[in-house]
Amino acid sequence: MTSSTSSTRELVDKCIGSKIHIVMKNDKEIVGTLLGFDDFVNMVLEDVVEYETTAEGRRVTTLDQILLNGNNITMLVPGGEGPDV
Repeated sequence: MTSSTSSTRELVDKCIGSKIHIVMKNDKEIVGTLLGFDDFVNMVLEDVVEYETTAEGRRVTTLDQILLNGNNITMLVPGGEGPDV
């Protein structure tokens, strides 16, 4: 494990129980409360709002709980409220 990987996991660990804003690789942004994560930074989130940019505009979806694949995460913002609407 590299130092940057270790510090990334430490940052994510500090976010457990808090709201986070996640920017994904595929024109999606997700805001939710982090419940937990694994060594691959796959995340379980609750009270989720998903923002997706489509040709028709922005689509907003609310979900109770999701399992998020860590391979698709581009950026994580602790305490983030989501994209500007």
